Amino acid sequence: MNHFTYGGLTASEPAERPSQRALAKQRTREKIVGAAKALFAEHGYEGATIRDIAKAAGMSTGAVFASFTDKADLFTDIAETEQAELHAAMRAAGEDKAGREAILAMLKAAAKRHLASLALFQAIMSALWTPFLAEKTRRRLDRRPAAALIIAGVEQEIGDGSGGCVRFIAEMIWDGYLATLRRAALDGLTPELVNARIRDQTNTILAGVRRG
Repeated sequence: MNHFTYGGLTASEPAERPSQRALAKQRTREKIVGAAKALFAEHGYEGATIRDIAKAAGMSTGAVFASFTDKADLFTDIAETEQAELHAAMRAAGEDKAGREAILAMLKAAAKRHLASLALFQAIMSALWTPFLAEKTRRRLDRRPAAALIIAGVEQEIGDGSGGCVRFIAEMIWDGYLATLRRAALDGLTPELVNARIRDQTNTILAGVRRG
């Protein structure tokens, strides 16, 4: 917002509003992303085509390519957004907490998001193994924030005495979390059981570190 002074009074100039064309473009993009998320979740990355996505969004394939370079670009954009929102939810959950309490709060927040769209999460994880897509996706997806959040909690919980083991321990906790999500998908675990398993796994790992 711009400010200007007239007669000793300061006023604010309203920020420039998006044009109708820009708003229409944004709405088109949102429709494409919404349709793509549903189809990727249902059919996976390979099974969902641009033609199907365009049809589900109620537009032409040309409109899709006007917003995204290709299917990989569209998929990676969705994965980036999902990851950014996941990190934000984890940071908010761990705020004003420390150590084990922070770790468990962050994992619970992550589970809440993932369980709400478990099929899409599975599609994203599976696509990381897809030739050519994986390299491009990994370059754009930055996993360090989530790892750093867990690492910080581990450091607070066990202190600095473990040295380089902190990162390894954080990875064990995260891998255990991912394994629980796979079990939830296969066995239909309830959110309560998922959170209980995550809590037990985390407590077991941290207890083992302290005994060592």
